[in-house]
Amino acid sequence: MLVPKLVTTLKTYTRAQLFADLTAGLIVGIVALPLAIAFAIASGVSPERGLYTAIIAGFLISALGGSRVQIGGPTGAFVVIVYAILQQHGLDGLLAATMMAGGILIVLGLARLGAAIKFIPYPVTIGFTSGIALIIFSSQVKDLLGLDMGAVPADFLAKWDAFARHFDSLNPGALGLAVLTFVIILVWPKFERRIPGSFIALIVTTVLVQLLHIPVETIGSRFGAINAGLPRPALPHVTLPMLKGLVGPAFTIAMLGGIESLLSAVVSDGMIGGRHRSNMELVAQGVANIAAPLFGGIPATGAIARTATNVKNGGRTPVAGIAHAVTLLLITLFFGRWAGLVPLATLAAILVVVAFHMSEWRTFVAELRAPKSDVAVLLATFLLTVLVDLTLAIEVGMVLAAFLFMRRMAEVTNISVLTHEFRDPADDFESDPNAVRRRAVPEGVGSSSALRRCSRTA
Repeated sequence: MLVPKLVTTLKTYTRAQLFADLTAGLIVGIVALPLAIAFAIASGVSPERGLYTAIIAGFLISALGGSRVQIGGPTGAFVVIVYAILQQHGLDGLLAATMMAGGILIVLGLARLGAAIKFIPYPVTIGFTSGIALIIFSSQVKDLLGLDMGAVPADFLAKWDAFARHFDSLNPGALGLAVLTFVIILVWPKFERRIPGSFIALIVTTVLVQLLHIPVETIGSRFGAINAGLPRPALPHVTLPMLKGLVGPAFTIAMLGGIESLLSAVVSDGMIGGRHRSNMELVAQGVANIAAPLFGGIPATGAIARTATNVKNGGRTPVAGIAHAVTLLLITLFFGRWAGLVPLATLAAILVVVAFHMSEWRTFVAELRAPKSDVAVLLATFLLTVLVDLTLAIEVGMVLAAFLFMRRMAEVTNISVLTHEFRDPADDFESDPNAVRRRAVPEGVGSSSALRRCSRTA
């Protein structure tokens, strides 16, 4: 039976833990505010959709999930997928694909396949994670430098070619704000760790832009005012032919969401000495990804950085995650209109920092010293993610990893008739065609009479 962790933890809940969870939820809500807005903008949707996702999905993932401390919401891993689906199928197609992915996650959880997702090969995970990080960085160069260049090309190489051709339009004000954001994020933790540096950078740079009238683009100048409050739930308008074309993207969202959420749960287990319920977590992720698009939200999953922040600030039950969602809702209701004053260069700098930590470049470099087969899977997944498409990258990476796994198993078991198939033989029976009949039974297996005795015994 699938039981949410909230039900289990409330049986022994104390007043002291309630205070700790509320404090952690408040801090995580402040951390999530700039990230939710930044991920939405980077994905190609309006900023308030990131807030809707963090509120609705964040609440449901904590209330129904199988982890004590998981914090859900939009993450950097989905930026590339969301942007690609949005460009190809429009907003309604994105919302429909997200809801379909939610259904897939629920089925995976009910089928008790939560543990199976953990066995996805590590080189595949590192390859597409590092590739996504590079794409996120590339997508922020325009706002980071304040380039006046209109729409940014979707293709990776074309994007950097466009940056080079428009580099002379660099805005010193935007670059200065980005550098200041980097400095604050780097230095602030030396003075105070409970309040995140990204939030302080957001406030400082916004105030500077308003006081000094720095000519940079803001959320309001590009997207207009942010709507205060949640919209009414509504189903996306899609046709049957559209749904058929969304099956592939939906599976990509589901697989990536499942992998990231369970990876985050495993990391948090190590931090608190607990153990999550992977199948219940998948069901919760599925429900959240069905509900969030009804309010205009984008795909959501467990967020490792926000989950770690929750643990470090004393959160130990799902109440902290619920408090984080309520905090974001209150900020949206009472301070949402002020979010339009935030400079886009600041959000770009915050996302660049996220991409840097997400890239796991040290792990990527270390993996290059692994066996050649692992390196091949890693580089193939990475290059396909960056240059072609994330969906194709995951598919090719998984197929390559499966074939290489079978090859390794053949080598380990040392069954000569199988191992022979993976090598180009020196003599392929070309000199004596009748040798195949005489060697029907591989050497070392035994005589034909012995085989007959074995078959009768079986």
